[in-house]
Amino acid sequence: GGGEGKTSGGRHPVSPWGQSEGRTRKRKASDQMIVRRRKSGKR
Repeated sequence: GGGEGKTSGGRHPVSPWGQSEGRTRKRKASDQMIVRRRKSGKR
């Protein structure tokens, strides 16, 4: 398993928290949010 955007549904490339933006603009912000949301020990 594992994969970004699974929490939202996994239909289109969208952040796990449903933030369409940040795909190419806030790359760092999304990374931090993802790490805080999924603490799987990946990063």
